[in-house]
Amino acid sequence: MYNFKLITNSQEQKETRKNRLSRRLVSSVFILVFYLFSLSANAQCAMCRAALGGEANKAQAQAVNDGIVYLMAVPYILVVAIGYAVYRMRKNKS
Repeated sequence: MYNFKLITNSQEQKETRKNRLSRRLVSSVFILVFYLFSLSANAQCAMCRAALGGEANKAQAQAVNDGIVYLMAVPYILVVAIGYAVYRMRKNKS
């Protein structure tokens, strides 16, 4: 009739340690991947490179690169903010 699950305190501690370890591992991999991708963020599309090629447009090319990085960063910041909000909501429920 009733299905009770007996969990000892040591089992709960092991599961908690595993959860913490897996969260740390996922966080570390996530940070490492974003760090590696940010190293090659100084790039342009083919049309921009052709239009801004040469030594005369060096300052303008740098400005275009900065704009590309700025536009690329905004969606990632939004995703992180939404993910953090969902995390806080789930943490408050439990």
